Parts: sequence; C-alpha cells; structure tokens
Amino acid sequence: MSHTPHELAAEFPDKVAVISALKASDRRFARLTERYHEVNRAVHRAEVNAEPISQEAETILRKKRAALKDEIWSILSAA
Repeated sequence: MSHTPHELAAEFPDKVAVISALKASDRRFARLTERYHEVNRAVHRAEVNAEPISQEAETILRKKRAALKDEIWSILSAA
C-alpha cells in the first residue's frame, strides 16, 4: 500500500483550475475541500504512524475521505 497523501490536485489533475476557481467563488466547496484535506492529512499521519490510531478508526477516516471525495467530484463534474 502506498502511503502518499491523496491530494485533490493529484486525484483530479484535469480539474485543478476548476477546483481553484470554485474554492474562490463557492464558500461551501471551499469548506468541503478544507474538510477533505483535514481528513486526508489524518489518514496519512495514521498510515505513516506519525499519529497511530486503531485500524477501525483508520477505516472510518478512509470512508469519510472517500465520501468527501465523491461529493467534491459531484460538484466538479457539474461545473
């Protein structure tokens, strides 16, 4: 398993400009991406054992990250 962070620019490389524009113009989208980054950083810290957590807690964080990513994609695909 790779322990690299799942940054939005890497996840959606063809949508970087749209992400930037939406973050500047849509407060909800900006909050959503910030929440994604918070959860993503927590997952990454857990993966590299910088902040060890239980396997169950890590799984919950991963599911939360996936749900946020799905919501972000929904907005990006409609933009």
